[in-house]
Amino acid sequence: MTTADANRMLDVTLRIARFTPKPEKASRRRGGSPFAKKSPFGDSGASSRPGRVRGKRWTQEYRVSVHANDSVLDCLLMIKREQDPSLAFRYSCGHGMCGSDAVAINGTPTLLCTAKVRDWVKPDSPDFTANEGFRPTGQPVDDDAQALDLDALEPGTGLVIDLAALPGFPTQRDLIADVDPMLDQIRRLRPYLETSGELKTTDDGKIDAFEYLQSPEQLARYELLSNCIACGVCEGSCPVYAGGEAFVGPAAMITVSRFLNDSRDSIADDRLDSLMGSDGASACQSVRACSMHCPKGIDVGEELWQTIQKVDAARKARQTADA
Repeated sequence: MTTADANRMLDVTLRIARFTPKPEKASRRRGGSPFAKKSPFGDSGASSRPGRVRGKRWTQEYRVSVHANDSVLDCLLMIKREQDPSLAFRYSCGHGMCGSDAVAINGTPTLLCTAKVRDWVKPDSPDFTANEGFRPTGQPVDDDAQALDLDALEPGTGLVIDLAALPGFPTQRDLIADVDPMLDQIRRLRPYLETSGELKTTDDGKIDAFEYLQSPEQLARYELLSNCIACGVCEGSCPVYAGGEAFVGPAAMITVSRFLNDSRDSIADDRLDSLMGSDGASACQSVRACSMHCPKGIDVGEELWQTIQKVDAARKARQTADA
């Protein structure tokens, strides 16, 4: 895209799925049994799981004039400053590093700050069909190839971008999703390095190095995985994940994979064991939709498949040892 095309002014309508929660009265909550504070069937998780948040849902349209190279986050900030200060959305760094501004744009989970208007704008017509599909993973997206050919449109064609909260999570307000279930799953799988504490020594027993040394080859095994920012884009793309109840989700499994590939980590068996439950590796259906729009270019589906193979191998080894 040329500089002139990037600076081209566009009149765009942002069609936003909005939500305002209704305050829930404490008296309306009740447990699994009306005769006991705790369900007699035990703590299965079903009675303690919060229900769907009730409130008002509607679609609201905002019209803005922006540059083609502006981000969708820029559009929302303009709306919040100049049109509607009540519009709620989450963002922090604005540069694709924190991962806090993940939403669904035209039905596709992605980050607001890295999504350019020229790549996501579409004609406001029910007959328009986006030419999107699976791309080679582990590679950056060619933005110019995805951009709409604005010159090919009929004069006066309206342009629109649809926005909604990240799918797969409860909506807190407007474009803000409650990603706590994903973060809880990650925390449960111990997302930190645990070493054996053994340091390299010389032949005479003296400590040779206080660092845990690695070769470039060992670093390359997990370096890309360590770039995961837990934005939830892979979770929102996964058709199996639904708040971490039936499946821990791609983000949590990527965290495990990152440490399984780290030569310094010493609890590989425990990490594999944590994925042997019904909501772990066996729940993944290998759809690989999680690889489509990772902002860090991680081939999530392939990494999950390799982790599943390790879990299956560990399970078989355990069964053979017990036999």
